[in-house]
Amino acid sequence: MAPLWHPSPNFGLRRDGLRPAFVVIHYTAMTSAEAALKRLCLPEAEVSAHYLIGADGTTWQMVREEDRAWHAGAGEWRGLTDINSRSIGIELDNTGATPFAEAQMAALEVLLPVILSRWDISPENVIGHSDMAPGRKIDPGPRFDWQRLERQQLAAQRGHSDGPQDAPMDHFRTLARDIGFTSNVDDDTLLAAVRLRYRPWGSGPLVPADFTPLGHTALWT
Repeated sequence: MAPLWHPSPNFGLRRDGLRPAFVVIHYTAMTSAEAALKRLCLPEAEVSAHYLIGADGTTWQMVREEDRAWHAGAGEWRGLTDINSRSIGIELDNTGATPFAEAQMAALEVLLPVILSRWDISPENVIGHSDMAPGRKIDPGPRFDWQRLERQQLAAQRGHSDGPQDAPMDHFRTLARDIGFTSNVDDDTLLAAVRLRYRPWGSGPLVPADFTPLGHTALWT
């Protein structure tokens, strides 16, 4: 079923002739999809996204993909800024405190391949808001099932080899940067952002398991 058209006035032209190269996934942090839809279309709120997916799988489109929605804010991915001009934003109706509904995830899995194909976006460039704005944003949060998207080739594949013993933070930072985490943040903020994406249950100092999703054994040497 095609998304329901519900236009938002909060958009503009993509700057410098840029085209979508990323998809940024968010959660709404609001009590309902209807409340989020209202806010994303409120002129004074000055926020929007291209799509909103409700918990029941209902999908609304608020901004044309060709246009620049106002969803990402300040941040960086793969050394690139102005993510709004470079991305398509998808909001998921969720407070961040509960699992994402099956119908919602199924709808996302229908929408994503269409977007990726239309704009020739690689799965490696399907990211969370927290990936490109570490320390500032935490959505789609620890309950979002990234591995489900990975299994369907809709997000970057994580590594599975054992991480190195006693590797320094500089090495972790280099590997994280290589997969896209290029924001200028301190070590603790970077570690928290990578963990939020790959092992949200992790805590404390850097451990070998933090390296595992970032690559394979050849990178440890």
